[in-house]
Amino acid sequence: MTISPLDLDNVDKQDGVLIQRGLQHLGFYDGTFGGVPGPNTKGAYNRYRGNVPVENADVGSLLDYLSKVEVEFAFPGDVAEGARGMKARRVQEWVTFHNFRTAVDSEFGEATKRSVKAFQEARGEASSGVVNKATWAHLVAPMVRAFSQPAGTVNSLPDAVMRIANQHLREHPVEIGGQNMGPWVRAYMNGNEGRAWPWCAGFVTFVLKQAAKVTGISTPIDGSFSCDLLAAQARNEGRFVSERSLNASPANFSDAGLGSCCIFLVRRTSSDWTHTGFAFNYAGRTCDTIEGNTNDEGSREGYEVCRRIRGRKKKDFIKIG
Repeated sequence: MTISPLDLDNVDKQDGVLIQRGLQHLGFYDGTFGGVPGPNTKGAYNRYRGNVPVENADVGSLLDYLSKVEVEFAFPGDVAEGARGMKARRVQEWVTFHNFRTAVDSEFGEATKRSVKAFQEARGEASSGVVNKATWAHLVAPMVRAFSQPAGTVNSLPDAVMRIANQHLREHPVEIGGQNMGPWVRAYMNGNEGRAWPWCAGFVTFVLKQAAKVTGISTPIDGSFSCDLLAAQARNEGRFVSERSLNASPANFSDAGLGSCCIFLVRRTSSDWTHTGFAFNYAGRTCDTIEGNTNDEGSREGYEVCRRIRGRKKKDFIKIG
């Protein structure tokens, strides 16, 4: 499936700005907003349209992970009609992720087979309805790209975090099959899923650890599935930066004060934090973020990884550089 192309050489500046901002929001573009699409904008647009083959994606080799993570993308053997349990469910989740939606009920029946065949046809494969190794590789390719080493030279842990967070953002991880459910959630949460497992802190911890693998630099905090524990770890390591301290010294709300990328924590009380993600591009009292388990409204119980602009009110921060 592809998206009908735009002629970027013939858009006016106002539309060009909208396109560039939209591509940035989706994680494909990191340039300026001049409204005149150049090579950077066109490259981002091509990636958005899916015109970059998986084998040419701008990532390096797949990193090693715990077995509870690797099971989400490792080929389980052929999966066909009649299969039940997690093998069937994973197939249903992945075809749904690719917009060939079917029920996620852990039973590979006629509807699932039809979804698989439609996916195979769209990929140019023989439409057998059997998920073989080639079909599986296409299904899980977004996760493989997100979980791989970023291409090029990585200069620091914050740099690695930014690149990796954007890798995840480009693939648009979402919940599938219910609240806090699906392969992305299980990967971020070490196999856990369901209503009791909000995954914003799991996403932050996963990206931190992925960056540590890439750089060989230890994570500045151990990480956790709990925002409160992230805050406690940061305080123990001398990396916690309160909103109050930033209000007293506004110049510290900057790359110089927080680093080119840091972790934000949404504060409910002085000892309770309810949401987290990565913050960068500080401007005035605002910053850009990449965060998991959120949505366009910035809910703490959303369904996706997305990029937002947030104010710093009622937020504290953790330095990672």
